[in-house]
Amino acid sequence: MTRSRPEPVHVVKSRREAALQWLTGGVPFVQFLGIQFDRRGDELTAILPFDDKLIGNPLLPALHGGATAAFLEVTGIIELAWTTLWEDMEAGRANMDSFPPMPKTIDFTVDFLRSGLPRDAYARARVNRSGRRYASVQVEAWQDNRARPFAMATAHFLMPPPPGTVAE
Repeated sequence: MTRSRPEPVHVVKSRREAALQWLTGGVPFVQFLGIQFDRRGDELTAILPFDDKLIGNPLLPALHGGATAAFLEVTGIIELAWTTLWEDMEAGRANMDSFPPMPKTIDFTVDFLRSGLPRDAYARARVNRSGRRYASVQVEAWQDNRARPFAMATAHFLMPPPPGTVAE
């Protein structure tokens, strides 16, 4: 019995990068805020590069709470879509001809733990549960020290129906 030869590493990496660019490129708010994603295998880290437009209180100065919350929500949505897409992408079944339906926010709670400083911010999301209809995600954001997050969020999302099915 012969096994098929594994794909070269550069082919796998380029496919993963193309899928991530396709996923994030379809969300205009990601470009507006300047959010970038660093991918290591199946793990994503969101990066919010500092920009003066993100400052809410120039006297402190501190990141605007709305910008922080949007950063956390986008991180959660992209992580959830990425984990949903991962198996199909790895098997070469992902259809990148049309943008996938994205999860819809049901509720979103942010804990502002301290002021976001005028510097780059990072975030990671963890999918706690992802079913056919509902998903629960936790996100944390930090700046200089991952052990000292400045904001955390808990989000619940309505999952889109799988491609080819009719929504109820």
